[in-house]
Amino acid sequence: KRLGMVIGDVVGKGIAAALLMANLQAILRSQCAIALDRPQDVLRAVNRLFCESTLEGGFATLFFAEYDETTRRLRYVNCGHLCALLLRADDEVERLDATGTVLGLFEKWDCEMGERTIASGDVFALYTDGITESFDANDEEFGEERLLTALRKNRDLSPCDAINAVVAEVGRFSPSEQRDDITMIVAKGR
Repeated sequence: KRLGMVIGDVVGKGIAAALLMANLQAILRSQCAIALDRPQDVLRAVNRLFCESTLEGGFATLFFAEYDETTRRLRYVNCGHLCALLLRADDEVERLDATGTVLGLFEKWDCEMGERTIASGDVFALYTDGITESFDANDEEFGEERLLTALRKNRDLSPCDAINAVVAEVGRFSPSEQRDDITMIVAKGR
């Protein structure tokens, strides 16, 4: 009856960035297994371990969310990642901004927990900057407003189909070679 969602982005590109992300993923998985009910404690430990195992200047943004289906409660910690978007059934938008800073830069690190209730018809979206920072031929960014428009237009689709529709729209907007990875999670309140 509970679902965890995590999305992150590391500094850099190529093999070095891939290794940094693999390291972060391994640390996160090991810590989640031992402290399931204490997300803030988990992320403090993740930051400490990530700091210890990362070269100076290496860091990551991360959005950690836990959804309890029974209570419809979404608890989250946003570690310097792009704001998550909560598109309410009445079309209002809530931005789930940072509640802590990035992981891996500071040994003394803390975060706050945010909380929202997810209602039927709400759409929750996590994404990386590869979506919003995709550029067209005029060097204009896709941006958050276009992302919101795409989510609104595709809100009645299944989450998987909505992701595919958004990614296709980004591809039409920015048909040249991608500058960054595109990652997205969409969940819908039932």
